[in-house]
Amino acid sequence: MSPLFLLFVAFLAFFIATPTFLTANSMGILLQQTAVVATLAVGQTLIILTAGIDLSVGAIMVLTMMVMASLARDGGMPGLLALLIGFVLAVAAGALNGLLVTRINLPPFIVTLGTLSVYTAIALLYSGGESIQASHLPGLLNVLGEGFAIGGFRLTWGIVVMVIIYAVVGYALSQTAWGRYVYAVGDDPESARLSGVPSKRILLTVYTVAGLIYAIAAWELIGRAGAATPNAVPDANLQSITAVVIGGTSLFGGRGVLIGTLLGALIVQTLQFGLSQMGVDQQWRVLATGFLIIVAVAADQWIRKVKA
Repeated sequence: MSPLFLLFVAFLAFFIATPTFLTANSMGILLQQTAVVATLAVGQTLIILTAGIDLSVGAIMVLTMMVMASLARDGGMPGLLALLIGFVLAVAAGALNGLLVTRINLPPFIVTLGTLSVYTAIALLYSGGESIQASHLPGLLNVLGEGFAIGGFRLTWGIVVMVIIYAVVGYALSQTAWGRYVYAVGDDPESARLSGVPSKRILLTVYTVAGLIYAIAAWELIGRAGAATPNAVPDANLQSITAVVIGGTSLFGGRGVLIGTLLGALIVQTLQFGLSQMGVDQQWRVLATGFLIIVAVAADQWIRKVKA
């Protein structure tokens, strides 16, 4: 309920500050902007539930996006084949993070900090720093940017895909043995192992599934941005982590629900969108997001102390 209340307060504040905020057109744009970050935050939630963190989330998304777009434009591949190769690449990148964490026992923070640089550099080298416009890409890669109108709202297929991802992963976390194992590993990995939970295998699947989700976010981003660019969403890591923590998922693992992450992503994007409508400079919007995550982590620490 706390994220829902915070979202209501944010909506009310921006409605008072700028009357155009709650128009149908503005709300449609807000939902379109939320789709990519909200999708990334699903993968980030899975990893944070296991008491890890993924700093390479944005880098995997951008690398996947550039590979898919380059294969389609320069390699002449059909859109479906380029899309599938991009998905395989993202899954492999996520699995590599998982293998480094589970097999070499490196801390997730260090692993993903390193792969953040590696994947970013590969994306820049592969693309030559060049953007690829949507007009040069097959329709399948752009399809999630297309949409439909409901009343005055214009929604895109990317929003629909995002909702489906939340439904599927939410069901897996709450209704399957795999989901219960994810929470158990995040709460106490040693106790989970002694109880017969294959902790390392669960961790590996979490990082691998997260990679797949980042690939879907890359597909959404091409349609949303109308181009594939290596400089897309430079603060994706910050926004995804902020969405997860504001949504009530503990950075210490084992506690959180996916619907909270969706509300957290809406809060982050509402803050960005509302400040933009007020004419606030980009640097101040980034500062506000950083302040939000500090407050959210402080609240998480306080909740843990109260419960203890």
